[in-house]
Amino acid sequence: MKSSSIIALVGNPNAGKSSLFNQLTGLRQKTGNFPGVTMDKKSGVWPLDAQTSSIVIDLPGVYSIYPKSLDEQIVTDILANPSHPDYPDVAVVVVDAANLHRNLLLFTQVVDLGVPTVLALNMLDVAEQQSKAVNAVRLAMRLGVPVVRINARTGGGIDLLKKAVQEQIQTPTLPGKLFFDPADEATDLIADTRTQYQLENNYLALQYIIQHDGFSFLSRTQQVGLDAIIDKHQFNESTFQANETITRYKRIAAIVTEVVTDKRPINQPTWSQKLDRILLHPVWGYAIFGFVLLLIFQAIFAWAQPFMDAIDTGVAWLNGQLKESLPPGPLTDLLTDGVLAGIGGILVFIPQIAFLFLLIALLEESGYMSRVMVIMDRIMRKFGLNGRSVVPLISGVACAVPAIMATRSIGTRRDRLITILVTPLMSCSARLPIYTILIALVVPSQRVLGVFNLQGLALMSLYLLGLVSALLAAYVLKLFLKTKERGYFIMELPTFKLPRWNHVGLTVWESVRSFVWEAGRVILAISIVLWVLASYGPGNSMEQAEADVRQQNPTVAADVLQNRIASERLEASYAGNFGHFIEPVIRPLGYDWKIGIALLSSFAAREVFVGTMSTIYSIGDGADDAGVTIRERLRQERNPETGEVMYTPALAWSLLVFYVFAMMCMSTLAATQRETKSWKWPAIQLTYMMVLAYVSALATYQFLK
Repeated sequence: MKSSSIIALVGNPNAGKSSLFNQLTGLRQKTGNFPGVTMDKKSGVWPLDAQTSSIVIDLPGVYSIYPKSLDEQIVTDILANPSHPDYPDVAVVVVDAANLHRNLLLFTQVVDLGVPTVLALNMLDVAEQQSKAVNAVRLAMRLGVPVVRINARTGGGIDLLKKAVQEQIQTPTLPGKLFFDPADEATDLIADTRTQYQLENNYLALQYIIQHDGFSFLSRTQQVGLDAIIDKHQFNESTFQANETITRYKRIAAIVTEVVTDKRPINQPTWSQKLDRILLHPVWGYAIFGFVLLLIFQAIFAWAQPFMDAIDTGVAWLNGQLKESLPPGPLTDLLTDGVLAGIGGILVFIPQIAFLFLLIALLEESGYMSRVMVIMDRIMRKFGLNGRSVVPLISGVACAVPAIMATRSIGTRRDRLITILVTPLMSCSARLPIYTILIALVVPSQRVLGVFNLQGLALMSLYLLGLVSALLAAYVLKLFLKTKERGYFIMELPTFKLPRWNHVGLTVWESVRSFVWEAGRVILAISIVLWVLASYGPGNSMEQAEADVRQQNPTVAADVLQNRIASERLEASYAGNFGHFIEPVIRPLGYDWKIGIALLSSFAAREVFVGTMSTIYSIGDGADDAGVTIRERLRQERNPETGEVMYTPALAWSLLVFYVFAMMCMSTLAATQRETKSWKWPAIQLTYMMVLAYVSALATYQFLK
C-alpha cells in the first residue's frame, strides 16, 4: 500500500479534530469535551483506498494563524513552510457548525496560505439543538472549497470526506482569489517581500513580515532583511493585523447570514446557558464543585472496597497455595515473597484507580470539567497563576507528565515555568494507593452526618492539601521570578453532551493498563532486587542472627520462633543494613528502617512504596503468615521499642503528608527537563519539594504523637 499524501487536521480547540483523527486512523488519542486536549501534533495512517493510504496529522487547536503559545506555534511552523516535512497536501479544517462565525476565521487564513483545503462541518447535531441549520452546498459555493457534513463522534460522513480529500489530492483546487488580500492594503510591501523571498502567495508574504521573528525556518540574515523591509515601508504590524481580523469577520458575517438559518427565539438562552448560570455562579458554582469532589472521593472508597477485598484475599490465597505446592527454596521464595508480594501490593488498587478515572472521564465528556476550569481560574489568579495554568493543574490529578506538557499552551515563559514547578504538588493517581492503604489503617470507616464516609473525607483533604500547596508555592515563586508579561485565559465553553460510553470505557482501560504496566515493570524489577537484598546479608550475619534468636528463645512456640527468626534475618540482611544506615535521618519523622527502605525504593515512582512494603513484610513474616494480606500485616506490625501498634495515626499522617509534597517520580523530573531544556529547574523542583515534604512530615508527626 502506497503512503505518500499528508493530511493535516486543523481547527479551533474542541472542534472535534481528535475525535475525527481517531475515526480516520483507528487510534485512541485522548479526546475530551473541553479545549486544549491536543498539545502536540499526532500522526496516524488513513487508508484512502485498497492501494493508497495517507498520513493524517492532528495539529493542536488554534483560533487563528497567529500563535500565542508554543503549541499554537507548531501549527504556523508547518502551514507557513512548504518545505516542512509535515506540510500537508490537503488541510481538513474541522469547524463547529454551532459556532460557524468564529470558526471560519481560521479557515479563511488557512485557505489564503495556499493550502488545498476541505472544510469538515462538524457538530451539526449541536447546531440543530440550538435551532440552527447550515446550508453546506451554499457554503461551499461561497467559499470555493469542498464542504462535507460529518459527525466526528459517530463517524458519520467519513466516506464523503474521504472522497473530497482524494479529489483535492488528485486535482488541488483553491478559491479564485484570496479571502483577504494584503496587497490591497500594502501593495509595495507585499511586492518587495515576494520578490526578495521568491514567494508566490501574498498572504504568505504577509506572514513573513508579521511573524518572521518566530519562524524557525528563516535564517538570521533573512529575518534582518525582513526588518529592513518593514522599516522601509513604515509598516505597523499590530494595526495591520487588527484590521485584517476585523475585515475577515465582516466578510464572514455576511456569509454566515446567507448560509445559516437561525430559528432560535431572540434572547432565548439554550439549556447549556441556563445550567451555566448555576455552575459558574460565584457561590453555587463552588458549592456544586465541592459536592462533586465529595461524591468522587466517597465513591472511591465505598464502590471500590468489595473489589479490593476480593483481589487482596485472592493474592494472599494464591501466595499461600504456591508456598504449599512448590518445593521450598530460593526460587519459591523469590516468586512468592518477592514478585507476587510486590505485584499483588499494587494490583489491589486497580478498582480505585478505575473508579477515579471513570468519574474524571465522565466530567470531561459531559463538559463539566470546562466549567471547573473557569471557576478555578478566579481562585488561581489571586495567587498569581496564569489562567491557562488551570488545565495543567487539573490534569495533574491524573498524571503530572502530560500535565507538564499541557503548559505549552501558556504564552508567557515565567507563568509557564511556575506552572511546571508546582504541578507535581497536585496529587496524581500514583499517590492513591499510598493514601488509601494508610487512611484505611488509621481512619475508621464510619459515617459523618449520616451520609459521608470519614475515610472519603480524609482522602479529599489530602487532594485539597495538594491544591492549596500548589497555589501557595506559585505565589512564593512569583515573588522571585519577575516579569512584565501578563497572562490571560480564554476558554470557549462547550455545550453539555452525553458521555460516549465507548470513549469512557477506553479511557478507563488505558489508564488502568498504563498504571499496571508502567508501575508493574518498575515494581517487578525493584521487587527482585529487593528480595535479593533482603534474603542475603554480609558475611554470616543472617545465620548468626538466626542462631542468636534460637539461643535466646529456647522455649517459645514454633510459629512465634519462626516469626522472630524471619524478622531478625531481614534486619541482618543487606536491605536491613541499608535501612538502618538511613534510619537516623527519618527517625524524627517516626519512621523505622523498614519504611526507610520503602521510601528509597519509591524514589523512582511513588506507587512502588506499597509494593516494597508488601515485599518487606512478606519476607519479614514467618511461613505461617503466607495467607495474610498486606493491610493485615501492616495492621499487625508492632513497634519493637514500645511493643505497641507501629502504624499510629501520627506515623500514618506523617507519611501521608510526606507523599503529598515529595517529588518522587523520575518521569516527572524528566518531563520538566524536557520542557525547560535545562537541568537547573528539575533540580530546584526536586529540592524544594523534598525539603517541604520532610519539614511538613516532621511537624505532623511531632504534633500528633
